[in-house]
Amino acid sequence: MFFIFSKIFQYIFSPTIWIIAIFIVSIFIKKQKAKKVLHIIGFSMLVFFSTPFIFFEFMRAWEPKAKFKSELKPQYDYGIVLTGMITYDSKYERINFNSSSDRLWQTIELYKEGYLDKIFITGGSGEVFNQNFKESKILKDYLIKFGIPEEDILIEINSKNTYENAVETAKILKPKENRHKYLLITSAYHMRRSAACFKKQGFEFDTYVTDRYAGKRIFNGDLFIPKSEILQNWTLLIHEVSGYVIYWITGKY
Repeated sequence: MFFIFSKIFQYIFSPTIWIIAIFIVSIFIKKQKAKKVLHIIGFSMLVFFSTPFIFFEFMRAWEPKAKFKSELKPQYDYGIVLTGMITYDSKYERINFNSSSDRLWQTIELYKEGYLDKIFITGGSGEVFNQNFKESKILKDYLIKFGIPEEDILIEINSKNTYENAVETAKILKPKENRHKYLLITSAYHMRRSAACFKKQGFEFDTYVTDRYAGKRIFNGDLFIPKSEILQNWTLLIHEVSGYVIYWITGKY
């Protein structure tokens, strides 16, 4: 039930939906003064939530800082990488990678450079209706095709969200019994919630963030020109922050 509600709430936390709702309400309001106020509010929100500079400043405050590889331990027993980076076209048997796929590419890089003994991929299906889609299994097969030994890839296919990622991974790796060295790998925007959940399950680990939205602050004219894609980015950030708070309220970390 929590999983289904989380999917519904991701639409509620969308600035695009808020703005559209305001303009729709203004259509049915007869009082011109109230209509004008709603138009001003809607237009102001549109500018605010589509301006890159504003978004990047908020995201910069949310994302943990990246680490140099020199700050990592020389070797980890497991690199734990969270899924949520692909969709799968079953008709053409083809993987479609999204913007979070740096999680995978940088995990491969760390493995090839000797930082990781084994790769642990956590995540089953994050879809409401298609529970046959098992992302970690698809990614394991993909890595094997590219030469990573099967014995160096572990997966779990039961989890549907970040909290379950941590729970199901703990069932397999048993962090309270083993003294392994872990490196938790996920997108920068997703790391706060992920780290909190994995700590709750008894993991002690270092973190490695990927695909940061906000890096070094650089000023240029484009930052102050509203862009439609920034609205979607805000949905992602609000989803993560609200998810972090809801997980805390419900005792998931």
